[in-house]
Amino acid sequence: MPHGAAAGPARAGAKEAAGPVGAGGEGAGADGAGVPGPDAVVTGYVLRGRATPTARQLAEAGLGTPREVTGAEFLRAVREEAYDVVVLALVGGAVQAMLHGLAAAAPRRRPVVVTGYVGVVYEKLADGLLLRHGADLVLANSPYDARRFRAVYEGVGADPSAVVRAALPFLGGAPHRPVPGRHTVVFAAQPSVPATRADRMYLLRRLAAHARLHPDREVLLKLRSKPGEHTTHIEELPYQRLARSLSPPPNLRLVYGNMGWVLDVTDLLVTVSSTAALEALHRGVPTAVLTDLGVREALGNHHFIGSGLLTSWDRLDAGDEPVPDPAWLADQGVSPPAPGGPAPDAVAAGGGADDAFAEARARVAALLARDTLPPIAPYYTRASAPGYLPGILARHRLDASGTEPVPGVPGAPGTRAGRGAGRVRRVLRDAAREAARGAYRHGVQHVAPVIRRLGEL
Repeated sequence: MPHGAAAGPARAGAKEAAGPVGAGGEGAGADGAGVPGPDAVVTGYVLRGRATPTARQLAEAGLGTPREVTGAEFLRAVREEAYDVVVLALVGGAVQAMLHGLAAAAPRRRPVVVTGYVGVVYEKLADGLLLRHGADLVLANSPYDARRFRAVYEGVGADPSAVVRAALPFLGGAPHRPVPGRHTVVFAAQPSVPATRADRMYLLRRLAAHARLHPDREVLLKLRSKPGEHTTHIEELPYQRLARSLSPPPNLRLVYGNMGWVLDVTDLLVTVSSTAALEALHRGVPTAVLTDLGVREALGNHHFIGSGLLTSWDRLDAGDEPVPDPAWLADQGVSPPAPGGPAPDAVAAGGGADDAFAEARARVAALLARDTLPPIAPYYTRASAPGYLPGILARHRLDASGTEPVPGVPGAPGTRAGRGAGRVRRVLRDAAREAARGAYRHGVQHVAPVIRRLGEL
């Protein structure tokens, strides 16, 4: 029976979320390229940090209650439990730290390590990919992403063979079926796009104006998280706060929850550059990507050039709806259902949702069948990135070699004195940490954004 561990943030930020299997990080869940076979045992871990999901976010993502740990505690668990597969569903820096930690642990038989760069990857392409290099599998979302990922690795002289074409892990759901008398418009908000108050207020006003212009439509502002919750990307100007200055019409509402649930009743999905656009397209939901603020790399909507989806609020107000380009959709791994056809789960990229991950599962199975696996060899080392890598490792309390700090010092992990004293220190440290975490999160999520905004005055 394969034994797996998953680490990483739950889908708290689509651009950097991945479905994990095995032992993990900032949120966990088994999906896609998981351990082969229905009898696999999956253990979830959540890395403690700024973006640690709340219990509501974890429950919404279907991840249950994974164990919350530090990076060092996770690495220790991987050594002790002898997992077959580890899925790192983490932001890039955390993936790099865990790869070095796993490499330094050098168990007799190491686990197969899987990660990915999930969502609309429109920023930090090189940085994010090189931080993930060293995993046995780096899952790509589409044929387009697979080409880009391999090109980055080849361009720096790194081995590109780990890149495996898969699919976005959250594609699926019932295909769009128009309902007579219903026309629900959903604006999919993003935590950090656009970034300025003026731009976010513009989008709010246009959304409210659209609702007033079409009182027969239900207009929903779909928000990523509730106040005090966190995603991969810090939201300094939450829409729910900005909306207090408006007098919204009665047919405009703010909604939370799983995007899949919202798409079940959506007849037009509008966004700047959210991955929700691909989810909607896969289900055949009419989709619009706004150009009102320009087509710019900073907004991410440049990713949709050639899609046929770029449009403006003026055109949407007039009743126009974009028609997606079929070739662009196919290259993005999106397969809308034919009219009256089966649900997209059965016709996903590559001939089926399962088929989209067939190559990844086959690669994992082949690696598990080998007697030994080659050492984990990330692109970044102390020789190639001496001014970058140590800082990444230090954020997860690992030294420059990827091991836990100060090994061999009396009281350090692994020594006899350290084990006895460590138990007492661990109890005290955990109690203090729980108290400090609340203050830290409040500072990051509430105080720091206010200070930054005051500094802009």
